[in-house]
Amino acid sequence: MHHCMAIGYFPTTNCLEMSERVYLTRDGYNRLKEELQVLVQETRKEVLEKIAEARSHGDLSENAEYDAAREEQSQTESRIADLENKLASATILDPKQIKTDKVYILTSVELRNLDDPKEIIEYTLVSSEEADSDLGKISVRSPVGRALIGKTVGDKVAIVVPKGELHYEILKIFVK
Repeated sequence: MHHCMAIGYFPTTNCLEMSERVYLTRDGYNRLKEELQVLVQETRKEVLEKIAEARSHGDLSENAEYDAAREEQSQTESRIADLENKLASATILDPKQIKTDKVYILTSVELRNLDDPKEIIEYTLVSSEEADSDLGKISVRSPVGRALIGKTVGDKVAIVVPKGELHYEILKIFVK
């Protein structure tokens, strides 16, 4: 299934535009915004201070401290640019407007493990930026997420994962 069908949210939006979008919950958007603020207001200054300190030690050509500080600066600036791009292209999804006729981003699914029918699993499908397996939030781009998108209650899915193949039946689709 093409990724544009994963939304169940903007049926008239041009698919090319959607590929550039980042879909976030309000909480996810706020977390990224807070991370950006910390990087810009605190981390960036700390890194510049480290560079200045390393410069004061003389010869830069053999200064490991300077090289490490420059590498940290590069990583910090890269993350700042990444966050700015994500926030600029973010679409904040309203859970109240998410359909539950199929599995879409922001829907939660209750699954029965067909290899162990007593095992019931619940996942919420989110963007890569909000994925947190400890909280049962999986990315729509993960193998499990890709296999579930577009499916309906009663569908059975076989999902190839690094450890082998998983077999589930979709019992319920809902929004938390």
